[in-house]
Amino acid sequence: MFLLHLNLSLKLYAFSCFCEALKTPMKILQLIQKPQPRGAETFAAQLSDNLEQQGHSSKLFALFDSGDANKFNRSYVPVKANASTRLWDKKGWRSLANIITEENPDVIQANAGDTLKYAVFSKLLYRWRQPIVFRNASTLSSYLRNPLQKFYTGFLLSQVDAIASVSEHSKQDLVRLFPKLVERIITIPIGLEEKAATSNPFPAWPNGCVNLVHVGGFSFEKNHKGLLRIFKKIVTVIPSTHLWLVGDGPLKSEIEALVKDLGLKDKVTFTGFVQNPLDYTAHGDALLLPSIIEGLPGVILEAMLYETPVVATKVGGVGEVVISDETGWLVDKGDEAGFADAVSSLLENSQNTGRIVSNASSRVKERYMNQDIARLFINLYHKLL
Repeated sequence: MFLLHLNLSLKLYAFSCFCEALKTPMKILQLIQKPQPRGAETFAAQLSDNLEQQGHSSKLFALFDSGDANKFNRSYVPVKANASTRLWDKKGWRSLANIITEENPDVIQANAGDTLKYAVFSKLLYRWRQPIVFRNASTLSSYLRNPLQKFYTGFLLSQVDAIASVSEHSKQDLVRLFPKLVERIITIPIGLEEKAATSNPFPAWPNGCVNLVHVGGFSFEKNHKGLLRIFKKIVTVIPSTHLWLVGDGPLKSEIEALVKDLGLKDKVTFTGFVQNPLDYTAHGDALLLPSIIEGLPGVILEAMLYETPVVATKVGGVGEVVISDETGWLVDKGDEAGFADAVSSLLENSQNTGRIVSNASSRVKERYMNQDIARLFINLYHKLL
């Protein structure tokens, strides 16, 4: 009995020590690719804000310069790495090491892109002591096209102390690729800020209009070509629909040409970069996301929070939040006819759609708010110290 009480006392003491440790302020260095308004960088900035609000210090450090820095609207410190020599950038690695020596953070978090490579090689060459957390924001296997890439990536990941994957799908993808790293990989999803006031960006059409929205960079992964084919099917059933493509990117001119070829010029609007794409997401009649590759896109959670119906393809971690007939409309990748049918269905059955978007909003509030996500990262950081 004495031993039982002693064991319980030790456990309670250990738990109290752990709780006290969670109150100890930490200093986190958030490494981002460059100052740009994209998912990984935006989340790192929001995470920093929430860490600060909970009593910790967190700063953003950007590897490379960016022409989009004025659009990022966040304070950051440039590392001044050289993007043209990123495969072997000793000056960049040294610059990062000097920053770490000067800042003396407790933890380094590498947020996607080249940040993993720079953090690992800087630590190997200049022997700084801080643990590295890698933020895995995608489905890594989709980008590893040969054994050499897999070997190189496996080496980099073997040098970090923890890997925070954005979804369970992303986590299991990594475990399949690198089973020896299973103990270091956990799932911490992306999060959202509390609901804020938004402005309706859509014009008042004289005969009414159904505003369908896509938010995302013009890249292969987002599948704008498939989206336009889907939209053409929708227009034949519901002629009052209009598609808004929010964002910018390298494939934009190609998609603009395709819009003309499909005869959709009067039915599709390219907004270009907008400072607050949430306005479109919050006030749209539906968000369409027929992506080929995803981690867990924040725009889906934003749409759900603001009770905008979501139709998306089952890729990456999307199926963990978009559940058919519960929180949205989930369609198999490549099923363009099924995608178009899902959009038509949600627009024609307002009662069922209302039930689904209400469920979706409640789920996001329960599981995906940044203040709670920040606590998960705080717990992770403390375990590494």
